[in-house]
Amino acid sequence: MVEIISAQVERWPVAGAFIISRGAKTHVDVVVCTVGDGTHVGRGEGTAIYYEGESAESCAAAIAAYRGPLDRASVNRLMGRGAARNALDCALWDYEARRAGVPVWQLAGLAEPVAVPTAFTISLNDPAQMEADAQAAAVRGFALLKCKLTGEGDRERIAAVRRGAPGVRLIVDANESWAAMDIAAEAAALASLGVELIEQPIPHGREDMLADVRSSVPFCADESLHSREDLDRLAGFSAVNIKLDKAGGLTEALALSQAARARGLRIMVGCMLGTSLGIAPAFLLAQGADWVDLDGALLLAEDREGRLPVQNGMLMPGGLWGQADA
Repeated sequence: MVEIISAQVERWPVAGAFIISRGAKTHVDVVVCTVGDGTHVGRGEGTAIYYEGESAESCAAAIAAYRGPLDRASVNRLMGRGAARNALDCALWDYEARRAGVPVWQLAGLAEPVAVPTAFTISLNDPAQMEADAQAAAVRGFALLKCKLTGEGDRERIAAVRRGAPGVRLIVDANESWAAMDIAAEAAALASLGVELIEQPIPHGREDMLADVRSSVPFCADESLHSREDLDRLAGFSAVNIKLDKAGGLTEALALSQAARARGLRIMVGCMLGTSLGIAPAFLLAQGADWVDLDGALLLAEDREGRLPVQNGMLMPGGLWGQADA
């Protein structure tokens, strides 16, 4: 019988600093859940949604406190969404695949995964530094850059990024910082610089602010979207950013993606900071997404053994999660 073996907190340093409008991070704490039956073992990783009040420690405690049946249906019914359920849900997917002798993609009825281009994040900084960072990312082969913005001086930042990497595609993430701005005017200015997507310009809970905004650049819900229950509130958005930690695991994320597509929404698959153990399940979800932003492990100073391969800005199939036991 499968049981929870452990739920442990690990700290991983960030390469330099990861800076957004809400502050800077020099490390990330993740919770790693391990389940097994004495023969087969599965692991899953979650990164706490800190703006929702989660911490890696509270997620580990929630996993340790779980007393329901250890199957994905029960876990998704009995645990609330968030990083704790994500770690446990993904550990169960990994365990089931190893026990069944097939990879997770096959177990889930998905097509065999192929390489996908991922965005690379340009942290919030002064324009000159963002220009240099964009140039360095383009040299590494990243053809899609995601720029963090703050609601002040954003046009100058994106103009600088465009100078540093004139041939790349650009998306931006305001992280809820445009509430006091003329959103339509700002979107038009960024459109002239080639920005193709604007992520979460308004605060969560103020989705009504986009109701009458006309923009040639689509808006993408991030903090405003966690699970299927949120879809009815997103009238001003034409795209959604699905993250496993928000949704509470691969099980809900797959269902959310299907429901969003049925409403005509475009899909971004994103992530929190974390290692390849947390990115690997999202890589399966990212197959066929309109935008992929799975650079969470690439922003760390180091990654765990069995990392997902990356070549010229492309995430490649591989790694140790979700594979059949030999």
